[in-house]
Amino acid sequence: MSSPLPPTRSRLADDGWLSPHLPAIGGRRDRTLAAAHRLTGGESLWDWSQGHQWFGLHRDADGSWIYRDWAPNATSLALIGDFSGWMEHDQFRARRVNENGEWELRLPADALAHGQHYRVKMEWSGGSDERLPAWGRFMDQDAQTLKFTARVWSPPVAYEWQHAAPPPPPFVRIYEAHPGMSLEEARVGTWREFRDQMLPRIAAAGYDTIQLMAVMEHPYYGSFGYHTGSFFAPSSRFGTPEELKSLVDAAHGLGLRVIMDLVHSHAVKNEIEGISRYDGSLWQFFHEGPRGEHSAWDSRCFDYAKQPVLHFLLSNLRYWLEEFHFDGFRFDGVTSMLYRDHGLGKPFSSYDDYFSGNVDDEAVTYLALANRLIHEAAPGAITVAEDVSGFPGLGAPVEEGGLGFDYRLAMGLPDCWFKLVKDIRDEDWSMAWLWHELTNHRAEERAISYVESHDQAMVGGKSFIFEMIDADMYTSMHNGSHSMLVERGMALHKLARLATFGAADDGYLNFMGNEFGHPEWIDFPREGNAWSCAKARRQWSLRDDASLRFKALGDFDAAMVALAGRDWTAERPSLIKADDGDKILAFRRGRRVFVFNFQHGRSYTGYGIAVPSGTWRLALSTDEPRFGGWDRVSAEELYPAEESGGQSWLKTYLPARTGLVFEAV
Repeated sequence: MSSPLPPTRSRLADDGWLSPHLPAIGGRRDRTLAAAHRLTGGESLWDWSQGHQWFGLHRDADGSWIYRDWAPNATSLALIGDFSGWMEHDQFRARRVNENGEWELRLPADALAHGQHYRVKMEWSGGSDERLPAWGRFMDQDAQTLKFTARVWSPPVAYEWQHAAPPPPPFVRIYEAHPGMSLEEARVGTWREFRDQMLPRIAAAGYDTIQLMAVMEHPYYGSFGYHTGSFFAPSSRFGTPEELKSLVDAAHGLGLRVIMDLVHSHAVKNEIEGISRYDGSLWQFFHEGPRGEHSAWDSRCFDYAKQPVLHFLLSNLRYWLEEFHFDGFRFDGVTSMLYRDHGLGKPFSSYDDYFSGNVDDEAVTYLALANRLIHEAAPGAITVAEDVSGFPGLGAPVEEGGLGFDYRLAMGLPDCWFKLVKDIRDEDWSMAWLWHELTNHRAEERAISYVESHDQAMVGGKSFIFEMIDADMYTSMHNGSHSMLVERGMALHKLARLATFGAADDGYLNFMGNEFGHPEWIDFPREGNAWSCAKARRQWSLRDDASLRFKALGDFDAAMVALAGRDWTAERPSLIKADDGDKILAFRRGRRVFVFNFQHGRSYTGYGIAVPSGTWRLALSTDEPRFGGWDRVSAEELYPAEESGGQSWLKTYLPARTGLVFEAV
């Protein structure tokens, strides 16, 4: 029997709409705690999740080699590679050691050498094939054939870490970045180049956390890293594991934390370059039958009920935290995990949608276990959930019946901003609706707000500014241009970001280059574009060129991000005014007041905003000349609040399409 409420007071009980479902919430908690005990026998999940130290290829204390694998359907398993002339030899044939399907091979110290290439040769009833080792730590792709092989990876000198991770910030400012497309040149960038060229840019821009994409090895570069093949191997396209460690280490030295985009929601279908049909069976890691196929993503779906699969995935979390000193994870595809139909086409208009037979209880348990593991072992690590469904309890503690995520991505916000600029006339924008979307998240969870991420700019879509300016991006982004599309796009680009950043309770996210209005969409090299990297790069010269208006947008973003000082989270944003007629939105955050005039053709003189008594000064204006504005509001003027009708009023000039931030003196 599930208890109707967790034993400690649950914040989920404060939501009256959840009252009928409290027994189910208690059941979720009970299943998680029972699973943790079943797996560990009452010990810590951290101690249990050491699969990466057992499976795969390792050196023993005496210098000899040990290879272990889990392949229950296999009838034979051998290593082939440079050391064997790519032929099977008895010396490199593993033996099955138990009925669970574990295999082991022991080799003398001189049998293998660091850097050699190898694969696993599997045989099973009715077939055989080569595989990349599931627990392999480094893969290599041949530049000519594009085929992957594993590498014997045991550097003679271990990497020596120089810097401790900075503490987690109270308000996280995330810079979402892809190492391969971070260069201006039309080629694939490297870990080293990202370290040397991008880290200083990100630090100077004021962000404190990097969300690093495409870390785990993926056979197809154009998948953006989301069709993972090798879960324990950093992508060799960008360099060696030690070079990735150097990147993370250098980031820590600059005061930057690094979280990685984690894909535990599905796996690539590739069989040689992935773990699909690893031991000849389709159901080793994945569900059997249609449930094991993700039709929308053309990928395989994990069976989270299997103990070896949980061991594989939870050990994977520990591996990235322990081996590479990552500071947490952004869990991709959480909505897809939570529901048996992956949430496809669901409006999620009723709480019953979260407590039906469509919910994948095994995936829910896995996510709760994952968060418990991470927070037990690495208290400073953060977890971010990519969930569009609004699943109740996603951000509540596991002990209260929640899943334990630190943050949820506010995925409705980009939809809001793109709907406004694409589908609704400027004069019809609702300030009340906008405020609701800016601040809409569950009381028990923290949210990461953003205008756009990589999702909005993928090929077939457009970035926020490109949606507004379109072809004029190519002809009218120089200083002195008079394009009305550019003026609108520049103004709304700044207003959208300032409103989103200022109203964000807990965190803010920006995708690499979007802060300065990077033109066009993202399109990775593929057959359809003649394998070009022209749109899988970032044109930093646009950001740095003082004759172009991109620089003004980048400078504004840096000034905006710098607003988030130590007192930023002391008070939550509170609404002052949302006037649909005047198109005025105003809210207060601590000692600052944010005022926006979204009118496209009407400015206001002496417009009154209710504020606490005192004197105010202008801290930031989107209309400053250095930000591409028209300098219509004096930056030097002080604004003593005027008393009228028992209320203090800040009265100022509000130019059309301008955002102003006032600060109490």
